[in-house]
Amino acid sequence: MKKVLSLLLVAGMASIVACGPSAEEKAAAEKAIQDSIANVEQMRADSIAAVEMAAQEAAAAAQKMVADSIAAAEAAAASKKGTKPKPKSKEEKKIEETKKVTSGRG
Repeated sequence: MKKVLSLLLVAGMASIVACGPSAEEKAAAEKAIQDSIANVEQMRADSIAAVEMAAQEAAAAAQKMVADSIAAAEAAAASKKGTKPKPKSKEEKKIEETKKVTSGRG
């Protein structure tokens, strides 16, 4: 009886070990792996596109800042060129001459 029982036990273990995943299960596992790889590649491409777009926006902002700085500098230079000292009236000239003469007597 022990021999029959041990023979059945060995046969049962062999049948369990011999039964692996079916072809459909193997195909499903392979498809899941391929889908995961495709998702990772898509996320990588999206990430690279986002970085490139951010770099372009930063470059455009920098160019705008430079253009604004140049325009402000030109406006400041133009406003300095346009302002001349106000010509003095005859009375102001006489007062200055008087101050020069009186300050020299000291």
